[in-house]
Amino acid sequence: MSYYQARSVPCFRVVSGRSAYETIHESIDTVIETVKAAYRAHEQKNTVNPDSFFLCFPNREQDRIIALPAHIEEPGRSITGIKWIASFPDNLSRGIPRASATLILNDPATGYPLACLEASVISAARTAASAVLGALWLNGHSRFAPRLGIVGTGFIARYIVEFFLRTGWRFEELHLHDMDADSAEAFALRFGQTVGCVKKHASATGLTRTANLIVFTTTASSPYITDPASLSHNPLVLHVSLRDLSPEVVLSAHNVVDDVDHCLKANTSLHLAYQQTGRRDFVGWTLPAILCGAPIPDRSRPVIFSPFGMGILDLAVGLHVLDATVRNGAATELPDFFYDLTRV
Repeated sequence: MSYYQARSVPCFRVVSGRSAYETIHESIDTVIETVKAAYRAHEQKNTVNPDSFFLCFPNREQDRIIALPAHIEEPGRSITGIKWIASFPDNLSRGIPRASATLILNDPATGYPLACLEASVISAARTAASAVLGALWLNGHSRFAPRLGIVGTGFIARYIVEFFLRTGWRFEELHLHDMDADSAEAFALRFGQTVGCVKKHASATGLTRTANLIVFTTTASSPYITDPASLSHNPLVLHVSLRDLSPEVVLSAHNVVDDVDHCLKANTSLHLAYQQTGRRDFVGWTLPAILCGAPIPDRSRPVIFSPFGMGILDLAVGLHVLDATVRNGAATELPDFFYDLTRV
């Protein structure tokens, strides 16, 4: 879709969270295919995905705002942009979500911004799409797991379970653990009728010893699952929150990431394992390579997928949302956003 006026200056648009939400929930299969295409572009060296930049605050170690710049270079479909996402855990006590985000999309030819999109929904959707995509391919393209376990029953977990159910996954049991019992109860009420059997666990370890497909979506800053025996039944683990597992647990598993360099930074569980061993060969697979035909790990060990969360995914899903909202008139135009365009 072309976003240019006669003078080749883009018409700047704003996309609300409601419009992004409606677009995404009307096109979940397309969102997942969009994430798959972005991963494949990354494997084919058609992306630029620099390190994320963490803005931290003195005496507020838990608060941070992260900048994720990125670029996807494909014939007729290039896009550049940046996500600016804040994580303030104390927001939960205020009754609002922990994270908030905006996404700026830029025209790669002129550098002019095309749009500003509310991006907490986009970020959650690309995270869910990445997790569900990884689960499908690492589970041998089967959409069945007897026991799904969720550690951390918050906003991201909700999107992941919704994406599972909306794409045809079946579970016999849903196992939940959250330090906030009310959150786990609300989660059980939301999905209990669909799954049928819901069990709540007092500890994360109790859940990990039971579930076949385990999803970590917590705000943990350091590992608390420390015994490899917790995963001795060789489950598939979607380690979305990245810091729940000790180096010993990581080293006992087959490890899959979205990008090795990104995942071995920022004190993730994988980074801690790298610091402990001085080597990185314990990461044997990447999802982008698997999506391009590389073999998947066998199930002789636990399989842990640790997606760092790449800015290219936000760009891809954000562009899908922008296209859809421009078509249906839900994107708000700001015709005077670029005003003084006279050089001399």
